[in-house]
Amino acid sequence: MRTPIQRARSFLFVPATRPDRFAKALDSGADCVILDLEDAVAPEQKAVARAQLAEALPAFSEGQRARLLVRINPTGTAWHAQDLTLVSQWTSQGLAGAMVPKAESPSQLRMVGVALGPSAQLVPLIESLAGLDEAHLLAKTPQVARLAFGHLDFQLDLGMQCGAEATELASVRFHLVASSRRAGLSPPVDGVTTAIADGQRLVNDVQRGRAFGFAGKLCIHPSQVHAVNEAFSPSAAELQWARRVVEGARARGGAVFSLDGRMVDLPVIRSAERTLQGFEV
Repeated sequence: MRTPIQRARSFLFVPATRPDRFAKALDSGADCVILDLEDAVAPEQKAVARAQLAEALPAFSEGQRARLLVRINPTGTAWHAQDLTLVSQWTSQGLAGAMVPKAESPSQLRMVGVALGPSAQLVPLIESLAGLDEAHLLAKTPQVARLAFGHLDFQLDLGMQCGAEATELASVRFHLVASSRRAGLSPPVDGVTTAIADGQRLVNDVQRGRAFGFAGKLCIHPSQVHAVNEAFSPSAAELQWARRVVEGARARGGAVFSLDGRMVDLPVIRSAERTLQGFEV
């Protein structure tokens, strides 16, 4: 049985300095909420953000905690150890785990996992060339649930200036999907769409991610959640086709057959079974 983090399509960031938004984020339809102690919090507010998060966590139900990740500050920063101390107090009480920024080595992730305890799930953010080089090993590190792509920081690290379609990052996306598949992880989580008001840009970005084999996306505003969930879920037509394929395969003992003029063989059957997994009623 996969966890809520492994199944999640939408991952909504909320600054840890905004506890007034925590409940709204959980009610937004987002599969996972990321309480952010890193990029969304200025250096002079780190301690305040951590204190506000510590005060808010007891109010969450067990079911809500299973959908919560905390994005901690990176290894080597002045705030990293205190972030780990806070999160470790709650992973044994149902908090899903941590999003780990600037993930670049398995040893780094293992240290975080030990600090947070065996029940903590880790979602490393691949945000640099060093992280990409180690992605296949990061994916195999114990407690890692998903890989996520921090494409903006990745571009910054390499001095890239990608266009709207980000075709320059195609090989990176393929590598993250392949690394996840080799490690037996759920498909990775794609990066944010910064154009909050551009609905078509969001749709295009999600469709691109799904085409590459991603199965989730980071969101920076609640208005993005519905489109992300919808795009990473099979449509009614896709579900109907998949049901017919599976039913036809069962009736024929798995032998090749034709359906609506299309050949249905084992790969098509397996694809249909995957489509129905988690969405069949």
